[in-house]
Amino acid sequence: MELIKTGVEGLDELLGGGVPKGHVVTILGGFGTGKTTLSLQFIKEGLEKGEKCIFITLEETDDSIIENAKSFGWDLERFKGESLSLVKLEPADMKSTLTKVRSELPSYIKKFGAERIVLDSVSLLSMMFPDEGERRTHLFDLCQLMRNSGATSLLTAESKDENPRSSKDGLVEYVSDGVISLQLQDTKGSSDVQLVIQVVKMRRLGHSRRLKPYTITSDGIVVHTEAEVF
Repeated sequence: MELIKTGVEGLDELLGGGVPKGHVVTILGGFGTGKTTLSLQFIKEGLEKGEKCIFITLEETDDSIIENAKSFGWDLERFKGESLSLVKLEPADMKSTLTKVRSELPSYIKKFGAERIVLDSVSLLSMMFPDEGERRTHLFDLCQLMRNSGATSLLTAESKDENPRSSKDGLVEYVSDGVISLQLQDTKGSSDVQLVIQVVKMRRLGHSRRLKPYTITSDGIVVHTEAEVF
């Protein structure tokens, strides 16, 4: 089984080497936990290995994604167009967005030859469907679309306030192959909080489920595998 490096120091160690090739993995977390940062790090790793990557966003513009990456010292601009495709979907235009996801995206992924895909965020896409049955169907179809492409994919999703291991729609973690939870946790005996990460599930892979602290540094996310959560 081929494993794909995430590019996140310490995370690949928790995973036992990386994410199985072709998996669809959900990155769960609340505001400020670094979901987009981790996704950009994943894309940066692929680009540096000569892989073609697609970053699909429902939240940011192309320019803001490029600038976000620059703040960590990652120059994605030089890959744009040739190895990197930035796709902006408009959540306000439901009909246009669904047409792109259902009809245009599969052929575009195949034509571009993407090996890594990020969708940031699937929570906004899910909000287009008030009916739970519709949400489940479209999420399942989306995951199948990405699996069929052969690319390794990350979906970011907002977690529930009361349960950081569950998405707000309660569905995406069941239709994806893996779930990585990013959490803000209170520190015992202190008013401070710390960032902690957990690999909740990863199909076909033996992995650690231990909570580990991580930091968002000027070079991106670093998981401290030797440290314990306080």
